[in-house]
Amino acid sequence: MSRVITFGELMLRLAPEGYYRFVQADTLGATFGGGEANVAVSLANYGVDAAFVSKLPKHEIGQAAVNSLRKYGVDTSLITRGGDRVGIYYLEKGASQRASKCIYDRAHSAIAEATSADFDWDKIFEGADWFHFTGITPALGANVAELCKEACKAAKAHGVKVSCDLNYRGKLWTRAQARETMTELCKYVDVCIANEEDAKDVFGIEAENTDIHGGKLNYEGYKSVAKQLKDTFGFEKVAITLRTSYSANDNDWAAMLYDGNEYYFSKKYSVRIVDRVGGGDSFGAGLIYGFLSGKSCQGALEFAVAASCLKHSIEGDYNMVSVDEVEKLAGGDGSGRVQR
Repeated sequence: MSRVITFGELMLRLAPEGYYRFVQADTLGATFGGGEANVAVSLANYGVDAAFVSKLPKHEIGQAAVNSLRKYGVDTSLITRGGDRVGIYYLEKGASQRASKCIYDRAHSAIAEATSADFDWDKIFEGADWFHFTGITPALGANVAELCKEACKAAKAHGVKVSCDLNYRGKLWTRAQARETMTELCKYVDVCIANEEDAKDVFGIEAENTDIHGGKLNYEGYKSVAKQLKDTFGFEKVAITLRTSYSANDNDWAAMLYDGNEYYFSKKYSVRIVDRVGGGDSFGAGLIYGFLSGKSCQGALEFAVAASCLKHSIEGDYNMVSVDEVEKLAGGDGSGRVQR
């Protein structure tokens, strides 16, 4: 069984019920999630030996966060315990033409104040095959960016494949800060994952004839984006998710992959959204699983897109689907009919 290490922040998610706005809500539902943790849960559900690395407080909320991963089979033994708080994000679901809204309360979280002394990277990467992180984690602070760099260096020293989802978050840092930091970290990355906006936000690489907010994506334009990313950083592969948003509820969902020789495009799904948080993470996890399980580039891409399509139908950050369910959709059964 392949072993995958992910590193990042696990947060408490507080959200009004259904489509209530923050100002209407009398109660908030509490769950947990975070980019790299979401990837670990997906992989554990697929039967992969997935370990999540982070720092969480010793108190009961920190333990509840750890337990949210344990219940799905994620290895939590590498999580350092300490610090004072678990980061929080508040989520208000959008509907129709009203966009979803995310408010962060994550300053001074345990992982945001972590140091090199908190992690033994050589021990962490013993027996590992793959390492995954996102651009959210280095955005937490210069100290955490340095931890990402230390992790990447150790991963390469241990012969571990490295993937990174660029995942630009404008509420955490500026484009200039992101470009400077991610340019350095991408030197260690083998597989780069991005959405339709990340390459522009982080590196200024933009698809021609595309209006993301107007619901117009030029798929052919993303060939150039993928090639420029690969040529600039020497990535083995570049994957880009392609979301066409018609409203907060209705999107088209697809992706492309470039391996330096061929451009691969997935089938496109029309998605009625239940919860889109973690959609990109479920794509990344599907791609990692596809490559580790020996699928072709097209096969890995179709698995990843099908997995993330299904995630849009599931409440919470974590993607609660099995390999069989993903394979069935990737194979063409998207009817949603009752399985008896």
